[in-house]
Amino acid sequence: MSASAPPTLAVEHLTTRFATRDGTVTAVDDVSFSVAPGEVLGLVGESGSGKSMTGFSILGLVDPPGEIAAGSIRLNGRELRGLSAAEWRALRGDRIAMIFQDPMMTLNPVLRIDTQMIETVRAHRRLGRAAARDLARDALARVGIPSPDERLRAYPHELSGGMRQRVAIAIALLNAPDLIIADEPTTALDVTIQAQILFEMQTLCRQSGTALIWITHDLAVVAGLADRVCVMYAGRIVEQGSTAQVLETPAHPYTRGLLDSTPAVQTASCNAGQARPLHPIPGMAPSLRALPPGCAFCPRCGRASTACEATPPLVEPAPGHVVRCFHPLVTTLDEAAR
Repeated sequence: MSASAPPTLAVEHLTTRFATRDGTVTAVDDVSFSVAPGEVLGLVGESGSGKSMTGFSILGLVDPPGEIAAGSIRLNGRELRGLSAAEWRALRGDRIAMIFQDPMMTLNPVLRIDTQMIETVRAHRRLGRAAARDLARDALARVGIPSPDERLRAYPHELSGGMRQRVAIAIALLNAPDLIIADEPTTALDVTIQAQILFEMQTLCRQSGTALIWITHDLAVVAGLADRVCVMYAGRIVEQGSTAQVLETPAHPYTRGLLDSTPAVQTASCNAGQARPLHPIPGMAPSLRALPPGCAFCPRCGRASTACEATPPLVEPAPGHVVRCFHPLVTTLDEAAR
């Protein structure tokens, strides 16, 4: 991946709101990031932080009472906001695809795998059934499914959970999309299958140049998969940088809290094989209906002050490493290096 390569996806100041009986709720608040060809971006945070809604917003899957209230979403330079329903149908499954946590959200339980995959190909390409079936078989083989011809003849209920998720990934890859959004697709799988799928996805993105956004709450997954990380809290990105920057020299107290409460992540401050106590983040994530003024993390933060009642500024401890905080853990390049 060239450092000068234009981004596959560029999201700028994305804001998504929902109208409720209690007033307007901002689920995604002024979110900006980009993903380059072949790059893996990890989007991490607790449940309710806005990760999945960011993915749905990019895919145009926000319907009333929700709306994308502001911002820009550009795929290869093309603005996606304002596309018609027909334009979205042509785009989804072709240039942009999504992998859901539950593969049965992708798979139709009453249709054979080959029927579903052939339909996916022919919806976007003028190919005969035989050629489309060949593509489907090749896609299954690429994600490590043994005996792909036999699996094509199967129904979803005849496959294991890990196999169904591999099929869902293969469907996402069928038309060689420019961007894949994966919403915690390995959460329900055992660690062995999870590791295999993560390796396969990383390899496929490197080989094909497909950009990947991996949405997860698991920092251990991000540590081994992503090139860059965005940490979300209460609808906002509070820290963004390379995986090494964010996990080894976290600048936001929330990121530090996530690392301290996660046993599987090895960082510069915790050498492999060296035990350390876990320190869960106190309190609960706030309701989006009743966010505190200023920094939403303020009530749970040990570094908070009266200054945190205002909106925190963006600070750059190192090139490419950005944090939204009045009291970042590292504020200069020299501190980050220590």
